[in-house]
Amino acid sequence: MSAAKTSDKIKTIDELAKIIAGLKKKDKKVVLCHGVFDLLHPGHIKHFAAARREGDVLAVTLTEDRYVGKGPGRPVFNQRLRAETLAELETVDYVAVNQWPTAVETLKKLKPDVYVKGSDYADRSRDLTGEINREEEAVKAGGGRIHFTDEISFSSTELLNVHFSVYHEEADRFLKDFRKKYSADRIVRMMKELKKLKVLVVGDPIIDEYHYCQPMGKAWKETVITSRYINRESFAGGVLATANHIAGFCGKVDLVSCLGEENTQEEFIRSKLKSNITPKFFYRDDAPTVTKRRYVDPAFLSKMFEVCFLNTRTPPPAVTKEVCAYLERVCPQYDLVLASDFGNGFIGPEMVKTLCGQSRYLAVNTQTNSANTGFNLITRYPRADYVCIDEPEIRLALSDKYGSLEEMIIRVAERMDCKRVTVTRGHQGSLGYQPETGFCEVPVLSREVVDRIGAGDAYLAVTSACVAAGHPMDMVGFVGNAVGALAVRIVCNRESVEPVPLYKFITALLK
Repeated sequence: MSAAKTSDKIKTIDELAKIIAGLKKKDKKVVLCHGVFDLLHPGHIKHFAAARREGDVLAVTLTEDRYVGKGPGRPVFNQRLRAETLAELETVDYVAVNQWPTAVETLKKLKPDVYVKGSDYADRSRDLTGEINREEEAVKAGGGRIHFTDEISFSSTELLNVHFSVYHEEADRFLKDFRKKYSADRIVRMMKELKKLKVLVVGDPIIDEYHYCQPMGKAWKETVITSRYINRESFAGGVLATANHIAGFCGKVDLVSCLGEENTQEEFIRSKLKSNITPKFFYRDDAPTVTKRRYVDPAFLSKMFEVCFLNTRTPPPAVTKEVCAYLERVCPQYDLVLASDFGNGFIGPEMVKTLCGQSRYLAVNTQTNSANTGFNLITRYPRADYVCIDEPEIRLALSDKYGSLEEMIIRVAERMDCKRVTVTRGHQGSLGYQPETGFCEVPVLSREVVDRIGAGDAYLAVTSACVAAGHPMDMVGFVGNAVGALAVRIVCNRESVEPVPLYKFITALLK
């Protein structure tokens, strides 16, 4: 087929809808296939041939690049190349790029006579997204039916993993060994069990503001860099983000935090919490709700300047007493108490004592920032069942800039009588430890970074639930790094790392 005829096959969804409507008026039966088709292989060719036998005309729609939910690095081939490749096949009459995350809206618009899926979708329980049922409803609503082919099956993801360098060398070596020990089905099944956990999250709320500005250069008469204001965006950060991340995986999540009566922002905060989070807010009259206002160049999300609105002193004694009395009463009720301690004043010595004394299972993270350097150390907690901290912070806590990281982890574990420790190391991955099995190192699973802010909170939230559920540390490190790889592609805390994208990424990694 000539290049011109090939390009003529590629249509927009609206154009294809008109074409299909015209064909149906001529009593032509239209068949539709839909997928990513990142690497075209013999299984696809046979699938399209079997689909074509169900009607007179075969249309294929493919998932837009931004909606390919197979994790960082995918798709390997962009939507233009994928569309052009499909259009080269004589079996295929029309190709279009889908405009939505799923095929449901496309099916409603195109109204095919037959919607064809591969045999792996016939078992509805294996569909991680649960979309196959909604797709079938959309097909039937348009007067069509769904059909499952039974041809030889291959996996584009598995072929890419085996024959292409999708992941960097260190990750590739790790995954080859990890696949021998764990299957994606096993990990996803264990992750779904986290729904049973009852979780309490305690910590500082932070409103993260991004004020997007375009740098204009130095002022003509002053030693000032001038920027042009564009717009702003606000995010629920700090413990609010931690709670939202863990709420995607655990069925019941309660939140304890403290808002400032000055510019409380409570309405905004409540609107950003997931529906299965029950907040218990305390209030202090000597501070605003913590707000971090960052001035950001939108081109590369470069942070130019930051202004903080906060009071880093502990709340007034009456407020602290009220919080501690509440925690003393409720902490024993939870499978996991997660202290997300940003060192912004809320969690003082009395609260630390209460959390350590009353929690059946306590996970702790302490963070260092410009307002608390040297004062918010993990070692101020006398005990924890799980510690999750980054490398600079554990080094600061032990005043050891260049020593063995493994030795420092052991010292912290012994000092805090801690059964599990994870140290995150940025582009070097993570290092997990438990006394019974020793150390487990997991490399980063993607080096694509949009924004690092909030990634550590996502890692903490999901791994804390995994550790509380008794998952082995090598699996915890793998899941945590998968979460981190997804989190650094999210601008600040614009959204949470959700189960389905994580499960799809894990499945892609382990094929």
